[in-house]
Amino acid sequence: MKKVAIVGCGGSGKSYLARELGKVLDAPVTHLDAAYYDDEWNELPKERFATLQRDLVAQPTWVIDGNYNATLQIRLEACDTVVLMDMSTPAALWGILSRQIRHGAGHKGNGVHNRIHWGVVKYVATYRRKMRPRVMAKIERFASGRADVVLLTSRRRTRRWLQKAAAEQS
Repeated sequence: MKKVAIVGCGGSGKSYLARELGKVLDAPVTHLDAAYYDDEWNELPKERFATLQRDLVAQPTWVIDGNYNATLQIRLEACDTVVLMDMSTPAALWGILSRQIRHGAGHKGNGVHNRIHWGVVKYVATYRRKMRPRVMAKIERFASGRADVVLLTSRRRTRRWLQKAAAEQS
């Protein structure tokens, strides 16, 4: 496990897993929200964002968290492991709410890029129905059979998998 793409709904724990897995693997971690948004929440132009990701996945080791379905193929074609944080809708909604309570809004420099508004709540609330099938199709098309695919359905399973990954690295 040297090149890991972590995807899933907002509030599912992608950034937490990325930070912890980066420590375990001694690999650089990129939070795509940090790459995509500046401090004023302005978006990076789409082609520059894609180029940035191509440069990131060319590195020998990495952990990258974030969805960004338009550029997901770049990460899936380059990874050796894809982790889908497949939390329930209530768990993901709780995740965005608890992150807001713990960290407040804004950029925190540690993978926490928090801004809750109606669009975010709607995205999280409809992710399993609308976005998850699209993500699963891309994983099937660009990563299955070539990369290990890990499906994590709860925070407890995530912690256990992370412990297992750490033990395997030792």
